[in-house]
Amino acid sequence: MLQGNVSTSAPVRPFLDWPVITDPTKWKNIAAAVIGVPYSEPYSGEPLPNDQANAPSAIRLQSGQFCDGPAQWDFDWDGTLESILPGKGVDAGDCPRWSGSFEDYFSGTVARLKALLANSDMTFILGGDHGITIPVLHALEVVGKPVHLVQIDAHIDWRDDVRGSRLGYSSPIRRASELPWISGITQIGMRSTGSARAAEVEAARNHGAHIVTAAQVHAEGIGQVLSHLKGKGPFYLTVDADGLDPSVMPAVLGPAPGGLRFEQVQPIIHQLAEEGPLVGMDVVEVAPSLDLPNKITSLTAGRLILNALGAGLRNRKSEN
Repeated sequence: MLQGNVSTSAPVRPFLDWPVITDPTKWKNIAAAVIGVPYSEPYSGEPLPNDQANAPSAIRLQSGQFCDGPAQWDFDWDGTLESILPGKGVDAGDCPRWSGSFEDYFSGTVARLKALLANSDMTFILGGDHGITIPVLHALEVVGKPVHLVQIDAHIDWRDDVRGSRLGYSSPIRRASELPWISGITQIGMRSTGSARAAEVEAARNHGAHIVTAAQVHAEGIGQVLSHLKGKGPFYLTVDADGLDPSVMPAVLGPAPGGLRFEQVQPIIHQLAEEGPLVGMDVVEVAPSLDLPNKITSLTAGRLILNALGAGLRNRKSEN
């Protein structure tokens, strides 16, 4: 039997010290929720669990650094958390590692994520490697309308399989392209080499994915990206930590120079959250064992989520 089929596992520390509610039957009318998904389909010959599986705990442990408290003024989105969040958000814990088949784990994780997405205005997922985005994409069916996928990453992640595995960290955007409720794909920050060969680039372009390299953003600014995204919501945003420059988020397994800066990613997040709706967002591929000495990568992951949370909920409050 799959462990945690009813309840997720309690976190080491709640995100922002929010109440922990791990039972999906109690997820009702939530303004904002966080859930950890540490595990995806492993590739043969690679460690299980991998370093990225520790990231949900590592990010939560930095809550006191990336947010000093709900009454503190946040200059990234010009307000306090308590001014836009009715009560507190919910930490839904972590999806546990499978004890039966991976297929059972995958379907159980999709079911949990559907329950949370259906009952939360904004849902934030802490990975895990980028394979964890695949069950989230399947769960987006519950939104009930087409969702535009935005990816910030150094790599396009269009591999059909790696050593026979089709649900691993090199394949999430390829899997997204197969889902009828994903209305379009925008990929931002690509550079260097990695998951793509010529066949994957061709597949992405033939599908209609809009690919914007990091060099294009540096040369042309972020305005063209924002114009392209305007009116395409609702959105789901997936942020691979290596999409940002290693000077910003250094604790990744595949660092490449020339990545996006925080101040380039921030306006993308704000537009998605304010225009949106931004139904969900994940941050993946943080490698905690490399996040020394001051945990800046985990801290930055939290700040990215706080920007989406503040901008999105502030906008929804103003509409009510």
